[in-house]
Amino acid sequence: MAGADPGSGRVRGAERNETMIRHLYVHIPFCHRICPYCSFYKHEPGSTDTAAFLRALTAELEADRSGERAIETVYFGGGTPTLISAGHLERWLPEFVRVAGIDRGLVEWTVEVNPRTITERKAAVLRDAGVTRVSLGVQSWDAEVLATLGRDHSPAEAEEAWRVLRGAGFEAVNVDLMFSVPGQTIESWRETLDRTLAFGPDHVSAYNLTYEEDTAFFERFQRGEYGRDEVVDEAYFREVMERTAAAGMVHYEISNYARPGYESRHNQGYWAGADYLGIGPGAVSTVARRRWKNLENTVLYMERALGGMTVLQPATVEELDESAWGCERIALELRTARGVDCGYLPELARAEETTAGGLTREEGGRLVLTERGKYVADSVAAHLWA
Repeated sequence: MAGADPGSGRVRGAERNETMIRHLYVHIPFCHRICPYCSFYKHEPGSTDTAAFLRALTAELEADRSGERAIETVYFGGGTPTLISAGHLERWLPEFVRVAGIDRGLVEWTVEVNPRTITERKAAVLRDAGVTRVSLGVQSWDAEVLATLGRDHSPAEAEEAWRVLRGAGFEAVNVDLMFSVPGQTIESWRETLDRTLAFGPDHVSAYNLTYEEDTAFFERFQRGEYGRDEVVDEAYFREVMERTAAAGMVHYEISNYARPGYESRHNQGYWAGADYLGIGPGAVSTVARRRWKNLENTVLYMERALGGMTVLQPATVEELDESAWGCERIALELRTARGVDCGYLPELARAEETTAGGLTREEGGRLVLTERGKYVADSVAAHLWA
């Protein structure tokens, strides 16, 4: 969406540009339980009118005037999208498909799934609506690690959720995992990887736990109760790289592994710097190098979206200049197997890029992380931009 300068009186939607938006993100902020490591905008549903919330999402999408849309990927994240009941989804999704302009058969549509909130009926509703890809938030197959993470499912429930999703016939099923969790052992991590790969997932996302501000984990990190150890992180990372490679998966981004042809097109759009539209409370959009974030208040979001407003005033707006854009491109693209175009590097770095270590220069002038460089990707990116 075209952003808004709060000081100018202009709001997004007041002007229309010719940008073609191909990626759509929908934020569902509801969670049964607030995980202590998660910094995304989320809350318990409480007395929220679910039907009204879904109508607000549609209203925001209808009011959007940020650019022409030719949607190629859709991603429902949160929060917990599958906390929405099958009945609500069955009634709302056809309208969402119509307003978004989704062309079934051409769109990759991903929905994040919490193991405790998926049923055979709900899976069928999602599949019948056009969802092609689901991402199951397992995190670990170790009950103690799940307890530390504050997850509300058991390993047995995660296995049942896997069975339901595979049985529903989705084109791709991803499994989300997390490592370097306080109290986790390398043996537990190996068992989680082996059990995951034994199921034969199409895609695996394995994230190194980070301590994000405004989370319970961050507070414990600040008090010294939790800490980070790069040597330990590297050992966990090596295990996932080696085991996924042995299973025939492609390591196409630092935290993501896929069977050939099953890479996430939606996430690839983010990493490549494509324009994307985000709807829902707290959702972020970036169009024509203008980035804005929706209000992180579900009640006010619904009131404004359903109150006859033709546009929604964003909570924050940022214009990305060449410097900010180049820095972001290095940070994101360097994490991918394709690497980053040297043209984004500052002049000094272009002349000295090999001094960063962990890099190789590919034909066509792109810089790609070596195997060693993958362990220190963030440090390499920071060096290139310094």
